[in-house]
Amino acid sequence: MSPLPSGLLGDLDPTSDRAVFRQIADQLREAIDRGRFKEGDKLPSESDLVEHYGVSRMTVRNSFSILQGEGLVHAEHGKGVFVRPRPPVRRLASDRFARRHREQGKSAFIVEADAAGSHPQVDSLEVKEEKASQDVSARLGSVRRVLARRRRYLLDGRPVEFATSYLPLDIARGTPIAEPNPGPGGIYARLEELGHRLDHFEEEIRARMPSPTEVKTLRLAAGVPVIHLIRTAYDTEGRPVEVCDTVMAADAYVLSYQLPAT
Repeated sequence: MSPLPSGLLGDLDPTSDRAVFRQIADQLREAIDRGRFKEGDKLPSESDLVEHYGVSRMTVRNSFSILQGEGLVHAEHGKGVFVRPRPPVRRLASDRFARRHREQGKSAFIVEADAAGSHPQVDSLEVKEEKASQDVSARLGSVRRVLARRRRYLLDGRPVEFATSYLPLDIARGTPIAEPNPGPGGIYARLEELGHRLDHFEEEIRARMPSPTEVKTLRLAAGVPVIHLIRTAYDTEGRPVEVCDTVMAADAYVLSYQLPAT
C-alpha cells in the first residue's frame, strides 16, 4: 500500500472539537472543490485513508457517507468511491422554446441534448384523458378535463427528468397531440399548427428532496435533490394552452437565464 501523494490531503487537527470523520470529509470535499479529484476520479480507498489518517475503517466510511449525502460522490460496489459528474446539460431559458427550433422539427429536449453531445431518449410514455386536478384546472382557466401526456427523458441511457403535460381537451382531442408521437417539433409545433401561436411561458421553480417514487424513477443517488418546475404556456390571445409539471435530477442540469437590465 503506497502513501498518498504529498499535499493531496492534509492532517487531522487533534485540538479541534470537530469530529474526526467530519474533518476527513472536509479535506476530501476541499480536494474535490480545488480539482485535485476531478469528475469521475476515484477517491483514495478506505485502506489508503485508514493508513494516512491513522483512524478506523468505520471512521472513513462515515466520512464517505457525508459526501454521498451531499451528492458529491457515489460508491460503486467492489470498485470504490468516485466523484460525481457535474451537470451535463445547460438549460438556457431564453432559447429553449425559440420558434426556430420547432420549425427545424426539434423539441427543446433534443436541442439541449445535442448541445451537450448526448443521445436523447423518451420512454414510459402515457397519453390519456383525465380529470384535471384543482391546481391544473386553475392554471388552465377552470377546465374540468385534460389530455395528459406523461413521459420520462433519458440522456445516454440515464433518466434525467420526467414530465406531464396537461392540455385542454377542446384543443388536443382528436389531434396529433393525442398520439404517442405528436411529430417533429413536439406538441408546441402542433399547437401552433392548430392556430394557437405561442406568445410566452411562465415558470415556477423550486428545489426539494425527492420522494421515494422520484428516487426510483430517476435512479437518484443518495443526497441528490430534484428541481420541480411548473410551466404554463400562453398563446397570443392570452389563453393558457398547456401546463407542464416537470421533475428533474438536480445533478443533471444547470438552469441558465438571461435577464433584462431595464
